[in-house]
Formats: sequence, C-alpha cells, structure tokens
Amino acid sequence: MKRDHIEAFFSTLAQANPHPQTELEYSSVFELLAAVLLSAQATDVGVNKATRRLFPVANTPQKILALGLAGLEGYIRTIGLYRSKARHLMQTCQILVDQHGGEVPRSREALQALPGVGRKTANVVLNAAFGEPTMAVDTHLFRLGNRTGLAPGKTPLEVELKLLKRVPERYLVDAHHWLILHGRYVCTAHSPRCGDCQVSAWCDFGRNANRGR
Repeated sequence: MKRDHIEAFFSTLAQANPHPQTELEYSSVFELLAAVLLSAQATDVGVNKATRRLFPVANTPQKILALGLAGLEGYIRTIGLYRSKARHLMQTCQILVDQHGGEVPRSREALQALPGVGRKTANVVLNAAFGEPTMAVDTHLFRLGNRTGLAPGKTPLEVELKLLKRVPERYLVDAHHWLILHGRYVCTAHSPRCGDCQVSAWCDFGRNANRGR
C-alpha cells in the first residue's frame, strides 16, 4: 500500500467511526486488564457475558482474591480455558496487591510480567486505558496488515512494528480499534466483503478484486 493510500485509508475509517472503542465492557483499568486476560481464544461477547456476572461482585484485585480460585472459576466457566485463565488472573491479582498497591502498572515491562499477560494484552491495556499509541496485533490485525499491504509481515511483532512506522501519527492511538473492527465485520478471514468496504480503493487486495469484476 502506497503512503498516500494509507492516509486515505485511515481518513475514511476515522470519518466513519470518529471514536472507536474496544467491544469489551469495563469501567476501570483493572476491569479492562481482567477482561483482556480472559479474552484469549474467546469472543468479546462471551467474555462480556461472564464479566457482567463477575464484576458486580468482584472488580478489584482484592475482591478477586477474596473469591478464591474455585469461586472465580464459577463466574467464568463459560469462557474457554477458564481454569488456566482463573489461575493466571488470581496470580496477577496477587502480584498487583503485593507489588503495585493494587493498581495496574502503566509500563509494558510490568504488565508483561503478570501471569497470562503477553505483548498483545499489554498493548490493549496501554492503548485503551492509558491512550498510548500501541498496536495489539491479534488475528484481525495480522490478517489486515498482510492482506491490505499496509504492514506485511511473517510474525505479529513484525506487523506491529511496521504498523507503528507506517500509520500516520494522528491516527496511531485509534488505529488499533479501527483495524480490529474492520477485520471483525468487513475484512473477514474467509469471505472479505470487498463490495461493502469503504476502503477497498486503497487496499491492495480490494483493488485487485475490483479489477477482476
């Protein structure tokens, strides 16, 4: 994708959705961290269904710890891999209480030191909670980076670093959300909806698809 196409690509996404947000439901930084930790290999819809039960009862590290492992599992058992996620969340809560005064740290290093928190999760928290220009490369961003020609790469990290370099600065904070939503609802994995896509004119894949018509 050419640089002038990148500007048009994001300008169009921004006009269509000026204030994009994660579809995970949360009302505090800790709730966001917990929801993202629980969302690995699960849908946001499924996580929200579980946290709507959990957060009214336990929405701080201290309250999660008070539930105990079995109690926490009871609230999240509808989520895939709930046993390992419950264990990681309990361990994370203990570290937050012991090392961070019960608060979610703002540094990538401290976040990635938490059990169950990898680079992608840390990037989501840094971006959505603290407004930092990070790129959480999930399957959607990885697919879009390669399919559109925006940031081709063989690994999530390679795509992430290229996105940070190629996305114009004024779009960086929101770009992660635009790309996830676009990949989730328009540029889907098996049947991309190029005919309904607002940015297909600047996408390498979309332009090739349009030529074939």
